[in-house]
Amino acid sequence: MTMDDGNLLHAGIIFLAAAVIMVPVAQRLRIGAVLGYLLAGIAIGPWGLGFIKNVNELLHFSELGVVFLMFLIGLELNPRELWKLRRSIFGTGTAQVVFSALILGILLYLTDFSWQAAVVGGLGMAMSSTAMALQLMDEKGMTNNESGQLGFSVLLFQDMAVIPILAVIPLLGGEAAGSDWYRIGIKILAFAGLLVGGRYLLRPLFRLVVKSGVSEVFTAASLLVVIGSAVFMEQLGFSMALGTFIAGVMLADTEYRHELEITIEPFKGLLLGMFFISVGMSLNIGVLWQYLPQILLGVIVLVSVKMLVLYVLACLSCRRSGRLQFAGVLSQGGEFAFVLFSAALASRVITDHQMALLLVVVTLSMMTTPLLMQGIDVILARRYNAGAGTDETPFVEDNHPHVILVGFGRMGQVVGRLLMANKIHPTVLEKDVSAVSSMRRYGYKVYYGDATELALLRSAGAENAKIIVLTCDKPEDTMTIVQLCQEHFPHLQIIARARGRVEAHELLQHGVTQFSRETFSSALELARKALTGLGVHPAEAYRAQQLFRRLDMQLLRELIPQAEEEIAHVSRVKEARRELENLFSNEMKREQGQPDGWNSIDDSPGKTRIDDRS
Repeated sequence: MTMDDGNLLHAGIIFLAAAVIMVPVAQRLRIGAVLGYLLAGIAIGPWGLGFIKNVNELLHFSELGVVFLMFLIGLELNPRELWKLRRSIFGTGTAQVVFSALILGILLYLTDFSWQAAVVGGLGMAMSSTAMALQLMDEKGMTNNESGQLGFSVLLFQDMAVIPILAVIPLLGGEAAGSDWYRIGIKILAFAGLLVGGRYLLRPLFRLVVKSGVSEVFTAASLLVVIGSAVFMEQLGFSMALGTFIAGVMLADTEYRHELEITIEPFKGLLLGMFFISVGMSLNIGVLWQYLPQILLGVIVLVSVKMLVLYVLACLSCRRSGRLQFAGVLSQGGEFAFVLFSAALASRVITDHQMALLLVVVTLSMMTTPLLMQGIDVILARRYNAGAGTDETPFVEDNHPHVILVGFGRMGQVVGRLLMANKIHPTVLEKDVSAVSSMRRYGYKVYYGDATELALLRSAGAENAKIIVLTCDKPEDTMTIVQLCQEHFPHLQIIARARGRVEAHELLQHGVTQFSRETFSSALELARKALTGLGVHPAEAYRAQQLFRRLDMQLLRELIPQAEEEIAHVSRVKEARRELENLFSNEMKREQGQPDGWNSIDDSPGKTRIDDRS
């Protein structure tokens, strides 16, 4: 079966089957999901089993994964935050493209490339893969730290640089310049029109859709905005990803931001995996075997040159702890190289043979990045974990910790400080290398690494520890660690952070009874202060706070959802919300007559205090 048969359903089945088989194998081999997708693409592509032949059409369609990814990133940035990144976007981004293209272009010119072909080749290989870099930054915990923001700025500038590069390519091929610059002017005006129209039309559009009360229409409107802005920008010659990123930024300050994230996320994950599979299918194994030494040398040179340039730039604007990750995550060639080289071939700037070689080098460089980042993890682990006690203050030199603390963000730092104030010295595991570097300077025993790996938990002393406290940002990481601990360290007492009721239900279903919902206690405290401010006696307000806590935890346990009873569960939730006010009112009246014993249930035999885990 080939794509020429028009059987898209069978092609979809092949894609899904390849991903289901290869990605878990790659994860078990610890080479990462991205490399698993790439290997799946090689397996089913024209140079593998040959299930799918028409790679170019699929590659173009699968770029929608990058489009959805950039839209979600745009939703996280409002225009004010984007303005703060202007120096890194136009400063570091410009320097990276210029210096990488210059060095790579000179090296290509020293081979059999003309100066025009060398310019295009250098510019194309200076681009990095937006999809791969952002995925790896998320996996490595770089998204919110300094090196991750710098990497995002460079990627954003590369997206914006594509249009002027495409405009220059026909000139390098000897075509007239007049009409091209006229078309460029028209495109810039259309781009400005998109910005103005999006600024004043998107919010009213979603307000109208929400008033309809039909959730499917909201999903349709979300897809219309994402795909419509992508297609519009593509027609102008810009990057599709840049268009959806701008649409996301314009919606970042609206009240529909979170609902948009929930709606788009499933499409992003599926299409992004399809993109990586398509890149794997595009690898020309025939060219690779025919010119194996030259191509391998080209990959090494490409990755080395870009890492060197990126590392030097990071030395000027990034702390030492994040420089290596920043240089590694952007070291590959990117998907825009396919666009630039195709335009160069159409303008007769490069030959078919040169394009084939360049595309294989770029594709292979993308496959090296997951492995390179694993190597960087090893280097960082040795730098920050080996000989941990030599440069730290004595009170953290405990080789047999009673407590392992996973995650040292805002919540983890509060937990760690309170434990240390009580002479309990936890071993902290954190995958944000910038946080590791800073916290070690303050005397904390913080180790770099991903706690979802069994080997790291063992080396941290999980076999001898009594308690593990999980304050991970990602709920899926929390559940992975819970399962590892229950399987390999059943003696460990697990205390976990839950972002909300959904995560709390998951923890309860896995037998974890000690957890804290991160906003629940602070919300109750605010409510207590509000009652006091309205004239309620402080003791009565405190009693109401504790009673509400107890009843809510009781309902939380009763309403653990069962997959096979989803409809009944939804009905029960609605009923419970109606009952909560009545229960609360009755309990308050009942306990008014026993002011000294209203909280006694929390300390009754056989019960764990609810205060400590809600």
